[in-house]
Amino acid sequence: MIQAGVRLERLRWFHLDQVLAIEADLFGAERWTPSMFWNELAHGHHYLVAQRDGEVVGYAGIAVVRPEAWINNVAVRRDHQRHGIGRMLLDALLAHARAHGVTHTLLEVAADNGPAQRLYDSYGFVVVGVRKGYYQPSNTDALVMRRDEPR
Repeated sequence: MIQAGVRLERLRWFHLDQVLAIEADLFGAERWTPSMFWNELAHGHHYLVAQRDGEVVGYAGIAVVRPEAWINNVAVRRDHQRHGIGRMLLDALLAHARAHGVTHTLLEVAADNGPAQRLYDSYGFVVVGVRKGYYQPSNTDALVMRRDEPR
């Protein structure tokens, strides 16, 4: 179920304070820094925010380097999780990838993040590798997942 009144728009600089607050809450010491987000935007990668009543409740980004794309982030504020916002964001990222001729999409997800893995699995992503100790400072492994785009 998607929460009523949630809409997607391109991530802009004025959204970053809210995005960074969500990032800090969800990822703690492993959160992205402001400069990491600025770098993504400066390189023209596709980032979206999900907003409800003018507040950012989620965000997601993808980098398209044909023939592939990398999903860099999908995050939903804790009080809005499990209501379809992550799916809404993921649908939009995958549509963007298809529109740009991507043949396969990859992502990394923490090995201990079962809910995210189940979401990606439901979209046809499969584990193709492991990056040992990828997330720092927790030393958590990352699963590399891949989805071949339908033709």
